[in-house]
Formats: sequence, C-alpha cells, structure tokens
Amino acid sequence: MKSKRPDNVVYNENDGYNAALLPYSTSVGAPIIKVDDIVSWKSRGVTNVNKIFENKFNELKSQYEDLMKEYEWNELVYNSKFSFEPVIGEIYHLYIGKDGNNFLSLISPQEWNKEHIGTFKLNSDKKWVVLNLKDNVYS
Repeated sequence: MKSKRPDNVVYNENDGYNAALLPYSTSVGAPIIKVDDIVSWKSRGVTNVNKIFENKFNELKSQYEDLMKEYEWNELVYNSKFSFEPVIGEIYHLYIGKDGNNFLSLISPQEWNKEHIGTFKLNSDKKWVVLNLKDNVYS
C-alpha cells in the first residue's frame, strides 16, 4: 500500500524527491505561474500588420493608377497624326483636328486657334511626359 504524501511534496517514483531538479518552483511560497495573455498580443500584431498591408496596397494601387494614366497618354500621343520624327527633349502640343483626329505639332496654342488637348515632352525613354493639359481634358 502506498503511503499518503501531502500535496505540496514533489515526489516521483523514478527520481524520488526531485523538487530541486524541476524547471519551475514547487514550494508553497513560490510565485504563481501565470500564462501570458497571448490573445491580445496577437490581436495587436494582426491589427498593425493589416495596417501596413493596407498602406502598401494603397501605395501600389496609386502607382498602378499613375502608370495607367501614363500609358493612356502615351498611347494617345503615339496614335495621333504627325509627319515628323519627334526629337527627345523637345516640347510638342497635341490638338484635335477638323476631321476629329488628334495631331501633334510644334506650334504652341498661343500661336494659333486650334483645339488644344495638352502639351507633352518626349523623354530619353521615348515616353511622352504630360507637361500641361487644357482644363483637365481626357483626365
């Protein structure tokens, strides 16, 4: 028959009285072992990470929208009518012709009376950069 031992005695059949070998305190006066509240830590972490992802998403979305605007303007200018080879760094003006087709010209809107769409500059990447738009036409 087994002898009764009090609850506060640490005894193991293999090791005997092994309180000193355990990784935690076993005496009655020992501090309470408390499990950390991981749920609130996780919740704060998820909230913070979601904000970071949302900000990054909005940044990428804005960059995408800007890229699409650049693409559309470049497509508009490249599909317009012109009978010269544009020079990198020069400023050109896009107009709507009498026939309804767009055309590119070196003549500024102040020098003649045509329906002006916008002013563009050809950069070294052969990309048209918008310099000025007439009253946000096409934007």
